[in-house]
Amino acid sequence: MSTSTGTVTGNYRNGTQRSSLRTQSSASTSGGQKSTVKSKSVLRKSSPGALGGGSSAASKAGSGGDSGVPGRVRVAVRLRPRNGEELIADADFADCVELQPEVKRLKLRKNNWDTDTFEFDEVFTEYASQKRVYEVVAKPVVEGVLDGYNGTIMAYGQTGTGKTYTLGQLGEEDVADRGIMVRAMEDILAEVSLETDSISVSYLQLYMETVQDLLDPANDNIAIVEDPKSGDVSLPGATLVEIRDQQSFLELLQLGEAHRFAANTKLNTESSRSHAILMVNVRRSLKTKDGLSSESSGNSHMTKSLKPPVVRKGKLVVVDLAGSERINKSGSEGHTLEEAKSINLSLSALGKCINALAENSSHVPFRDSKLTRLLRDSFGGTARTSLVITIGPSPRHRGETTSTIMFGQRAMKVENMVKLKEEFDYKSLSKRLEVQLDNLIEENERQQKAFVDEIERITAEAHNQISEAEKRYANALEEEKLRYQNDYVESIKKLEENWSKNHKKLAADRLALGEKNGMDITSNGNRSITTTLEEVSELKKLLQKESQSKMAAEEEVSRLKLQLTEYMKVEVSANSEIMRLHKMLENETQQKEKLEGEIATLHTQLLQLSLTADETRRNLEKHGSEKTSGGLDSFMSQLRLPQIQDPGNVEKPPVAKLFEQVGLHKILSLLEADDADVRIHAVKVVANLAAEEANQQQIVEAGGLTSLLMLLRSTEDETIHRVAAGAIANLAMNETNQELIMDQGGIGLLSSTAANAHDPQTLRMVAGAIANLCGNDKLQTKLRSEGGIAALLGMVRCGHPDVLAQVARGIANFAKCESRASTQGTKRGKSLLIEDGALSWVVQNAKTEIAAIRRHIELALCHLAQHEGNAKEMVKEGAIWELVRISRDCSREDIRSLAHRTLTSSPTFLTELRRLRVDIR
Repeated sequence: MSTSTGTVTGNYRNGTQRSSLRTQSSASTSGGQKSTVKSKSVLRKSSPGALGGGSSAASKAGSGGDSGVPGRVRVAVRLRPRNGEELIADADFADCVELQPEVKRLKLRKNNWDTDTFEFDEVFTEYASQKRVYEVVAKPVVEGVLDGYNGTIMAYGQTGTGKTYTLGQLGEEDVADRGIMVRAMEDILAEVSLETDSISVSYLQLYMETVQDLLDPANDNIAIVEDPKSGDVSLPGATLVEIRDQQSFLELLQLGEAHRFAANTKLNTESSRSHAILMVNVRRSLKTKDGLSSESSGNSHMTKSLKPPVVRKGKLVVVDLAGSERINKSGSEGHTLEEAKSINLSLSALGKCINALAENSSHVPFRDSKLTRLLRDSFGGTARTSLVITIGPSPRHRGETTSTIMFGQRAMKVENMVKLKEEFDYKSLSKRLEVQLDNLIEENERQQKAFVDEIERITAEAHNQISEAEKRYANALEEEKLRYQNDYVESIKKLEENWSKNHKKLAADRLALGEKNGMDITSNGNRSITTTLEEVSELKKLLQKESQSKMAAEEEVSRLKLQLTEYMKVEVSANSEIMRLHKMLENETQQKEKLEGEIATLHTQLLQLSLTADETRRNLEKHGSEKTSGGLDSFMSQLRLPQIQDPGNVEKPPVAKLFEQVGLHKILSLLEADDADVRIHAVKVVANLAAEEANQQQIVEAGGLTSLLMLLRSTEDETIHRVAAGAIANLAMNETNQELIMDQGGIGLLSSTAANAHDPQTLRMVAGAIANLCGNDKLQTKLRSEGGIAALLGMVRCGHPDVLAQVARGIANFAKCESRASTQGTKRGKSLLIEDGALSWVVQNAKTEIAAIRRHIELALCHLAQHEGNAKEMVKEGAIWELVRISRDCSREDIRSLAHRTLTSSPTFLTELRRLRVDIR
């Protein structure tokens, strides 16, 4: 077998250079890759021979429901090339192993003539590229996680055989060196839709049987919680960071790697002293038939179906185990020896569990170690697991190589039951239904208002038209009646006048004719009678004509009466419609009164709940609760205690009941109530809800953060200021919320509140909120320019220990961010804290007897001292004496070590110590 030389590439951890594997042989990495495996770059279509079992297992598991399908742990072996030391020391000896990758076998030489042969799922030579290792070992597991299954990728082997190189290499100098962690996140980001899906990451280390957060070193003892029903293991105290792009993930890995424990041993110059665990949670919305996600399609079809959207939750766990080692070979001593013992004990416990699972034992000792508790789902659980065992070629380490190979052989016998993690997203459905209900209520109110206005308009127009018609026809009827009466009277008068004239004329004619001669009387009389008859005939015609006119007038009057009757009917119909609308309006009024009654009941419940919270706080303070715990925190602790003891049987706390029954939007609306007491009780409930991490995102999305900041701006009540500041402090523990607080002018409002406050508890809440903001690297300059540091130092005037502890914590967080920026090369010049005069206060209070204040001040001094630009000012202020005291007398070993390392690494400090003749060895 050909040999190769090893070179060292820069990978810094804890300020030192960490070596990793790179091959510089005549057969290049890419060439070796092409000669063995032709890989595919498409994520969803891995090769059938991939280590995770392919996508068929996923489809079978999906059809199998909760029962799951068997899936054996897949094991691959990877050989590290000889390093520089082995090339010299073992130059006359052959490698202790011989690889046969074409038949997936490994031969272990016992001596020159006897060998043992082992078969694995995959065998990688020293020339295997990082890409090939990823596609064969990890890619099928990543595909399963994207489909909703849990997956585990783990590296096991002797220290210095390339476990961290295989899993955690960042590939900063050469992208071909990227490890499994980086490549897995690239494929996950390429597959998910950030609009409907989410990716969150936790990065932990198991050090000396304590679970520590690599993203928040202060969180150094995280509890492991097991679900008594499902047996699932969770770490609720771990920092959970949402990933939106590859660059942020790389920065997260760099941050975690910088905080991981390492030590220099004979076998490895930078040996990992802890087990690193990367947890990637992928939440995906199931695609519907129309190609849309269930969340986006549900909005448009909500009225047709109330089926909740389906989400799949897969979890990828990447475990970089610390290397197993023999004490006589590694040369460990002192604290490093204790670390080695702890590592070997945890690996031994893992081996016992795998032995029990391989032999189908009735008892598997998972609880012997925190490592086995964390990996309970990976071995014998529901996850698809791939194991990479790394070995070296040196015959001097044949015993360790044999132990590693046997560990892999036993792991291949472990069977897991792979299960699909699919569930209904009832919270999303409830939220969308609530939004739709609000929209429907608003639309109904608008339609009801428009309907009432239209009815009123139609009624008014009908009344006006009827009144005008009645007046018009009454006037017309009266005019016609008067006209016909006048015509009739005039006609009668004319007839009487004509008759009288004719009668007088006839009498006069008769008299004249009788006197003249009696002969012509008869003829003249006949003519007169004829004329009279003609006149009478004409009068009859006129009378008949008048009668016809009268009949026509009576017919017109009858027609007008009919029209009037029809208009009266229309009026009756309109009146009935108006009565119906009045009844509808009364019903709506009754419903409104009912809703107002419910709102009044909710107000009463809210007042009772707030009174209960106040009474609980007073009782806890009376019986000796810790001075540094506020009323809201004590109350929430009391509410959470029953859930921890028995989450299935104990009644939920009052705040949780109110949250579920009333809804967050209604509680937040009470923050704008006119009644000051209602606002006070409402902000107390919101503060209690904000103390629970599970509620914080909902509060921010519902506008709760904006409402709390508005309370600081609009009210002068110090009780409201105290409780609102406490709620903001809880929300400010999340990085996304911190940016929102700064964008909405939160630091200015908190500074103004601190300047006007006199109550120590109010100042403690405000200082806690600003201290949380000080821990964000992105907000340093803006926080200082808007008066955040000045506000912290201004609160020192109070002198209360709780307030001073929060001020010291904020200064320590700010100094830590500056130290990290200076290490990364983004910070130049003197510290902003020193420019604002914080150093003198820190030095004056460094020897305080209050432990909480002293611990934060000691950390602040150590972080300030790590930047060489601050050294002269610290010497001038006398801080160097405090650093010497901390390096000798501090009760915490990590702070003591940090102070000593800082003093010995600074040229300015070393010069001053030599001048003062102070020995710090």
